[in-house]
Amino acid sequence: MNYGEIGNSTWILPSFFCLTFWTKFALVKRHYLFSILLVAWLGYSCESVDSGPQALVNLILVDSPAKWDSVLVEIEGVEVEMLIEGRETGSQNFYFEYKTGDKQIRISDLVGGRGLIIGREELPVGKIIGLSVRMGTSHALYQGEKGYSMSLVDPTNLFVPLPANVDLESGIAYDIILDMDLDKSILQKSTSPLQFQLEPSFTLVEGTFAGEVQGTAAPVSLKPAIYLIQGTDSISTHLTTSGAYLFRVAPGSYSVYFDPKDSNYDAAILTDVIVERGKSTQIPLHTFQVKP
Repeated sequence: MNYGEIGNSTWILPSFFCLTFWTKFALVKRHYLFSILLVAWLGYSCESVDSGPQALVNLILVDSPAKWDSVLVEIEGVEVEMLIEGRETGSQNFYFEYKTGDKQIRISDLVGGRGLIIGREELPVGKIIGLSVRMGTSHALYQGEKGYSMSLVDPTNLFVPLPANVDLESGIAYDIILDMDLDKSILQKSTSPLQFQLEPSFTLVEGTFAGEVQGTAAPVSLKPAIYLIQGTDSISTHLTTSGAYLFRVAPGSYSVYFDPKDSNYDAAILTDVIVERGKSTQIPLHTFQVKP
């Protein structure tokens, strides 16, 4: 792994989510999100599932960093589209409803391995070919004591489609992680008055065969953003109150970009970070340095 410094670069990058839904959210809890765990059982499917071989699917939601103190997003559930093994008919949809009285999720709290399970259910053996996140209509962000409500950019379309390619085998539990990129999802509509809109942006990760990248950074008071980059793709997260961060991603080679979110400090990048399946790659403490 190699460190490098970056000047006044500005990055806008994405996040991720899991089939056992976790809120804030960690895609897959196996160890990415175990601090806060809520389970919502599958309440409806477009067709009944037969008694054949099945696989357990968990849907987990996690967050990407944003500059706001707190962000609340309402999610109704997730629709899973799949091709069922042994059936020559078309695809079949299953709806994972987020069953809770208040469907608003404080996405900004889901960092450092914390996540929320939105739904968990056994599905027939086959292939998941797509997910659609069904958004609610009540969304808000807060900076200090000031709050701003956010409407969807397109209030007539509540579904956010995501391509998927997950093979389900009998007797295996699968975690599917959905990372929401708040920096990319929140759009400033006007400055006077100050208004915002929400255009949800998610990245999907199949967490069952993923690896981890984790480390710490300081000072936490900067509220920095940490990005994990591979080619033109990226995911991001905030620090916990103790300065920790964690990513769960597919095996491969990545770079870690440290963005202080403060022009008085230097950004830095760590290259050649190798992630292996089922293993955790530890990154040394990164301390942001004041510019000379």
